[in-house]
Amino acid sequence: MIQRDFLLKEIEKIGLILSAILQKLFGGKDNLSITVEKQVEDAKGMLFNDMNFDLDKLLSLNTEDSNEYISQFKSIGINNLELLAGIISQMGFNSESDDSKKYLEKALQIYEFCKLEDKTYSSDREENIDKIKNNLRSESPIS
Repeated sequence: MIQRDFLLKEIEKIGLILSAILQKLFGGKDNLSITVEKQVEDAKGMLFNDMNFDLDKLLSLNTEDSNEYISQFKSIGINNLELLAGIISQMGFNSESDDSKKYLEKALQIYEFCKLEDKTYSSDREENIDKIKNNLRSESPIS
């Protein structure tokens, strides 16, 4: 029972951290002078300092290794993973750098991972997946 209480507290703590990152990055227009790239760097720092989650490492991994890396965070939970995917996708949608596509692809991978791990259908998750796929399709050069 103590183990379960600990895990629930860790899941709640991670949820609060991710919500704070989301609010800091995309919650308001208070920091108009701060660039999106600076906000992304701040978010990466918060993820690493508060959760020991290395976003740069995650971005460099293939799908299988990404899923393994995410699985190491036992107390993150599906809802928090979806929050993380939302943060990463917003980084991709808002970034003007060359990393935009990489962020969107990684967010899509995380959503797909959630879809595999979660036994419950989520219309919000599916909507986010479709939004990312449509954006990636529109950015792809026509061959």
